[in-house]
Amino acid sequence: MTWELKNALKEIVARESGAQVFAPGARRPVAFIYPNTYHLGMSNLGLHILYQLINSRGDSACERFFLPDSKLLAEHKRTKTPLLSLETQRPLADFEVICVMMSFEMDYTNLLTMLAQSNVKLEAAARGAKEPLVIIGGPCATFNPEPLAGVADAFVIGEGEETVNKLLDAVYEARDKGLSKEDTLLELAQLSGIYVPRFYEPQYDAGGMFCGMQVSTQVPASVKRQWVRELDNYPQTSAIMTDATEFENMYIVEVARGCGRHCRFCMAGYCFRKPRARDLELLLAKIRNRPPQTKKVGLMGAAVSDYPYIKELTQTLVDEQVPFTVASLRADTLDVELTQALAASGQRTMTVAPEAGSVKMRNIINKGITEEHVFNAIELAAAAGMKNIKLYYMLGLPGEADSDIEEMIAMIGRVREKMDAALNKGDLIISVNGFIPKPFTPFQWSPLCDVKTLKRRFKMLETAFKKAKHIQVQTESLKETVLQAVLARGDRRIGAALLEAFHREMPLKQVLKEQGLDIEELAAAAYEIGRPLPWQHLDMGFTEAYLISEWRKAQREEFTPMCFDLCRRCGVCGEAQV
Repeated sequence: MTWELKNALKEIVARESGAQVFAPGARRPVAFIYPNTYHLGMSNLGLHILYQLINSRGDSACERFFLPDSKLLAEHKRTKTPLLSLETQRPLADFEVICVMMSFEMDYTNLLTMLAQSNVKLEAAARGAKEPLVIIGGPCATFNPEPLAGVADAFVIGEGEETVNKLLDAVYEARDKGLSKEDTLLELAQLSGIYVPRFYEPQYDAGGMFCGMQVSTQVPASVKRQWVRELDNYPQTSAIMTDATEFENMYIVEVARGCGRHCRFCMAGYCFRKPRARDLELLLAKIRNRPPQTKKVGLMGAAVSDYPYIKELTQTLVDEQVPFTVASLRADTLDVELTQALAASGQRTMTVAPEAGSVKMRNIINKGITEEHVFNAIELAAAAGMKNIKLYYMLGLPGEADSDIEEMIAMIGRVREKMDAALNKGDLIISVNGFIPKPFTPFQWSPLCDVKTLKRRFKMLETAFKKAKHIQVQTESLKETVLQAVLARGDRRIGAALLEAFHREMPLKQVLKEQGLDIEELAAAAYEIGRPLPWQHLDMGFTEAYLISEWRKAQREEFTPMCFDLCRRCGVCGEAQV
């Protein structure tokens, strides 16, 4: 162990306020892993919320672990030093329970790196009764835990606030009784929202296709997603302030959760349904009592501009001279008051997400945004003094043709013209990603667009604006798009290949090739409606019939209205009436 590693952790904590450190032995230590850098992980509000909940128990001390940067990770490896917690510099392997927040598929390998460096066995089956239990939660665990089923002892399905206390109670009781690991896992599997893959065995047909899940008679046949009915009963703000994150000294506030817009590509819109808003006065009270070093308040939510009290909230912040920013905006909800409030708070870039450039594609994905909405946003931004416009698009959506990319290019050109006409000489930033089909969405059966087509369409877009002034085109790696698509809809065989690739220090693509599988073909596989899916034993609250209905409506380019009171379409709020 080197002093450099411990000092690096102590320096991070020294720049924080709000962290809770308990003397060793005073409470039961709970490790909390965010499998990416501190800079990124500490910007995740879910981490802050669960940190507060665990520490509020009185018997537990939540201690954080992040992926070290490349220099520090190399020092860990050189000195054979395990990863240490921020709070007490305690080794990860010393904790009886390790909680993991898994938000992105590209962090799967980061988790393996962190466990391996900490001398925690990667395979759940290899860890004994006295070794840490690895519990994975977060969005990836909720919509498809199967690629990490060989690593996790258990998964939290749904929103962690509803489950974390019951989970820790059960773990502590089992450990105190000296139960075997098998009996401990069996106890956990009885809890609502806890999925223990040990008791669920995937089945494959003669052609190697997933054909169902054999479930032990000792556990529930399906695992029901847990979701918070009363958001105001749980924390809603940052727990720790620091200047060393993506959002420097920003006090993050969750104003709402879930989205009822029914965008057919969006996993968050389905797995975190239904939309729920927090009490306005409670939010204002929290903001008024925020830590003194706060530079800005960040309003978070799946669709912040859909918050029913957004005008009252933002106008109060302006009146009280509280700088703020928002995480997401819909062009069809913008008006003069909201735009001016954002500009008065120092926001200089208006960000909206048309997602697709043609009317046809926006109808297919049920976006509900028109070109006129985008033009109105531009005019409002210019009038309020916002200099830049950022637009988010996707390529490779189901039903897309080259002509839709040509329409996207034409739309971007018209946006630039509107900016110029409004005397806005700032930058037009175009962020474009490849569409990735996600489980528990109407597009879960759709293939990833083949890579050659994606490359050509990205090239069309880049070429169109290569020489354009004040238009920046930002794209992502297609290699990562393919990998993410395979992991998003993968089964346990993909997880086994991922572990093998890690152990052998090889790319997943190469391991799959040795097994006679092509990673691009796996990503571009179309799933047959009615055929069993690897994640089908999880229950998100809505029916498969509803997803099928939405998939068929997409093919007919039909619109689905947003969630409303007494709606019974999907099944989350009561018996479905598709």
